[in-house]
Amino acid sequence: MEREFKPLEFEPRWAERWAAEPPFSLLQGQSGRPKYYVLEMLPYPSGTLHMGHVRNYAIGDALARFMWMRGYDVLHPMGWDSFGLPAENAAIKNNVPPRDWTLRNISHMKRQDLRFGFSYDWQREVTTCLPDYYRWNQWLFLQFYKRGLAFRKKGTVNWCPKCATVLANEQVAGGVCWRHEDTPVELRELEQWYFRTSAYAEELLRDLDGMAGWPERVRTMQRNWIGRSEGAEVDFTLRDAQGDAAAGAAIRVFTTRIDTIYGAAAVFLAPEHSLTAQLLRGAELEKARALRSTFKAGFDPSKEPEKEGLFTGAYAVNPFNGQALPIWVANFILMGYGTGAIMAVPAHDERDFDFCRKYGIAFKQVIVPAGEAARERLDAALVEDGLLVESGPFSGLPNRGPNGAIAAMTRYAEEKGFGKGTVTYRLQDWGISRQRYWGTPIPMVHCEKCGVVAVPESQLPVLLPQDVKITGSGQSPLASDASFLNTSCPQCGGAARRETDTMDTFVDSSWYFYRYVSPKADDAPFYSDDVRRWFPVDQYIGGIEHAILHLIYTRFFTKVFRDLGLVDFKEPVERLFTQGMITRHGAKMSKSKGNVVDPAELVDRYGADSARMYVLFAAPPEKDFDWNDQGVEGIHRFLARVFRLATRNGEAARRALSSREEVTAQNPVEAALLRKTHQVLARITEDFDGRWHFNTSIAAIMELTNELYASEAALQGSGHGQLVLGQTIAILVRMLAPFAPFTAQELWSEFSQESPLALESWPEFDAGLAKEEEIEIPVQVNGKLRSRLLVAPHTDEARLRELAQADEKVLAHTDGKQIVKVVVIPDKLVNIVVR
Repeated sequence: MEREFKPLEFEPRWAERWAAEPPFSLLQGQSGRPKYYVLEMLPYPSGTLHMGHVRNYAIGDALARFMWMRGYDVLHPMGWDSFGLPAENAAIKNNVPPRDWTLRNISHMKRQDLRFGFSYDWQREVTTCLPDYYRWNQWLFLQFYKRGLAFRKKGTVNWCPKCATVLANEQVAGGVCWRHEDTPVELRELEQWYFRTSAYAEELLRDLDGMAGWPERVRTMQRNWIGRSEGAEVDFTLRDAQGDAAAGAAIRVFTTRIDTIYGAAAVFLAPEHSLTAQLLRGAELEKARALRSTFKAGFDPSKEPEKEGLFTGAYAVNPFNGQALPIWVANFILMGYGTGAIMAVPAHDERDFDFCRKYGIAFKQVIVPAGEAARERLDAALVEDGLLVESGPFSGLPNRGPNGAIAAMTRYAEEKGFGKGTVTYRLQDWGISRQRYWGTPIPMVHCEKCGVVAVPESQLPVLLPQDVKITGSGQSPLASDASFLNTSCPQCGGAARRETDTMDTFVDSSWYFYRYVSPKADDAPFYSDDVRRWFPVDQYIGGIEHAILHLIYTRFFTKVFRDLGLVDFKEPVERLFTQGMITRHGAKMSKSKGNVVDPAELVDRYGADSARMYVLFAAPPEKDFDWNDQGVEGIHRFLARVFRLATRNGEAARRALSSREEVTAQNPVEAALLRKTHQVLARITEDFDGRWHFNTSIAAIMELTNELYASEAALQGSGHGQLVLGQTIAILVRMLAPFAPFTAQELWSEFSQESPLALESWPEFDAGLAKEEEIEIPVQVNGKLRSRLLVAPHTDEARLRELAQADEKVLAHTDGKQIVKVVVIPDKLVNIVVR
């Protein structure tokens, strides 16, 4: 009997049943099943799901369900990246403790996940703000500390005034805070804790070449961020404004173009370089430091603002030619790159050219492209390779090559003792200190007698106190909590104070996917046997915005884990997929723009299947797309159409599923339907195994549904026809399961199938049934039959003409003759007229 499509009735029923009796846990651990670890990036529990979450999770859930049906033992976990600034801001705004606000949000978002039917193994749920997780953050910190990979130093750090905390370099985008795009980042001098990511820079870079399962765009972004540069460090002697040499003082500059050093016109310092404070005082020093905020670093040179600088009044002597060069502080020089000081060669560097032309600094050309002469005036920097001119004994040398100037001049600097060849990286050590409350306490104490001392592992976790006054400004809230702050030194037993900074929340997300495999372990962060069972992650799914931050940190942690003996591999993720963004009215969704689509409202109106299937149908998953309300309505109508068809033919499907009879076509209608069914099955299987174009998979299911409607009446007239109809509908429902699991499960139960659809096998593809039937086309030459072609029905005219003219029997009658015309009657005849 045909039933009306009422997803708001049956979806909650199945969601409740799956929550009580998760069908997927029945499969996990079955011997003989190959493993498959599919993972979506864990969310920050902001309170409600947004459409970006729904798209991310719908992609991963479709894959997980497909792999289960293909016979894999699938690990598909979920957790909560639950430390962080928003919880503190909510505490200030609403007078709610961060822990209460966070756990309440987690509870709500988990209910939403369950309502959407996402197939997560909630027995493995991880919540990073709970002590059973963050104690292992602290344990790992201590292991890093023992190996010299966690250390404390005073340095210039990025400070967000609105966050009232330090930001890592990777958390500064375009000179502003990654969370507050309207807030320029300031520079401050602070004692901070760091992880020595620089120790792994070369390996992080080198191993990208073997990561074929990652998008090239992400690998390129990481290569650029790691930023390996081969060059030389050269010491310039410092002189004051009177030309007197400062005793023993030198400025070490880094350059990748030592071949241009005879063309150096100035030395540029980063605003935060230590010499800046030595050479400038008072208001001039403040002007120099303020230069940093005028330059917004980024990968897109078109977005660079005007280059600005300040002359210090001092000079530096070029060791190659003895020329005294003016020392400037420049806003585009980064302390984190090389030494924070460069030699400016305007003739051969675009940024140096712009700066020196703006400030009237004279310069000369020292590289001449092959076949050219030196130019009297340069209107732009010459960055081409060539021969050296006006470069002392190195003139005439090509600038590159084993016998070129770069190699020769680097050797000369090493022999004379004022320079050396070196490799530098843009990737800097990761500052993990945050002056906030809601994060993992750093397990160190400060003792006046013993200095900085590690908390013994037996005393972990160092717990966050519950009752702390949070103001959002000034020092860390933990510094004002005497019960937390005051402790005894583990080394001497004397009075000591705890470290009051907490860890960057990216520490939490750098290894959470290891905890999923051993979520209940209480004597280790994870167990080696579990890691060997599940790693590497077979498929990781998340946004491109995490290409540098999170994804570099996860790789760094894995390499440290390997060196600690915790794992025996070097990369954690086999394949990475970055989904596109959902926009609305051409803009990113945001409350301030009033263009947010609420997933909860969609579920209440159309059901979860319509919402999740639409985000898979609207565009290939790696592409951005603009939201269309009519699109969800269209998917809802399509599911209703499938539902009506399947329920009114439920008896036929039941008979087909219970029958052991091998179904073959007995007439053209049956043959066409079986062919279409297995062609669609092949396409969807290939899409899951390869390109993930779920939009075309869903479109193929729509085509098959149309074919079923067109064939339904003819098939219902015979017992065998009903068997073909029933089998096709049963295959259709199983193919629908990864995309619309509630609807598919409701229909499966309609067919009197008691087992969860997730436990069923993916339909088997039959190449014979999928093969297009062939028809015979006679080929004539001047009206006489010369050959016959076997082709698929509806083969187009151009293809028929091509096949006919290439046929060997036809060629025997056309070679050496002029073809006057070719007459093609589709599906009937080809006649070639020759003379």
